[in-house]
Amino acid sequence: MNDTDGTARTGSADTRESNADARAGSGRDEILAQAIRLRESGRREEARALLLPLSESHPDDAEVAYQTAWVHDTLGLEAEALPHYLRAIQRPGLSDEDRRGALLGLGSTYRVLGKYPEAVAALRDAVAEYPDDGALRTFLAMALYNTGQHHDAMELLLNLIASTSRDPEIAGYRPAIEHYAKDLDATL
Repeated sequence: MNDTDGTARTGSADTRESNADARAGSGRDEILAQAIRLRESGRREEARALLLPLSESHPDDAEVAYQTAWVHDTLGLEAEALPHYLRAIQRPGLSDEDRRGALLGLGSTYRVLGKYPEAVAALRDAVAEYPDDGALRTFLAMALYNTGQHHDAMELLLNLIASTSRDPEIAGYRPAIEHYAKDLDATL
C-alpha cells in the first residue's frame, strides 16, 4: 500500500491501524443503518440509544450528527437535537437531500424552542441556498409570522401557493394572487 506521497508503507503497525480504521468505519455504517431502520419503524428510543454513543465516537461525522438530531426531534427533544443539527450543517459529508433536511430541522427546532430570530436567520440562509425548496419557504413563513413579520410571511406563502398549486381554480387566479402577494392592501 502507498501513502499519498507515493512511498510504500511498511511494518505491521500501519497495516493493523489501517484495518482497525476500516473496521471502525464499517461498524459505524452498520450501527447508523440499524439506527435509521429503528427510527423509521417507530422505535425511536432504541435508535437514540445507538446514535448517542455513535455521535460521541464520531463527533466530526455530519451524517451521524444529522441522524442523531433527527431522532431527538422525533422524540420531542428539540433542545437536545439543536447541537447535533448545528454540527451536521457545519461539517462536510451530507448528501444534498440530507443537508436540506438538516437545515429545515435546524430552523424548525429554533422555532419550536421559541428562538424565532434564530429560526428566521437559519431558514433565510437555507432558502438562499435552496431557493426552490417549498418546505424551507413554508417553514420560513411560519418563523416570519412568529416574529411579527406577517406581511413577509403572507407574501412568501401566497407566492408559494401561486407557483406550486395544481388546483385549476388557484392557477386561474395566479396573476391576481401574485399581485396581492406584493401588497395585500392593494387594489387592482
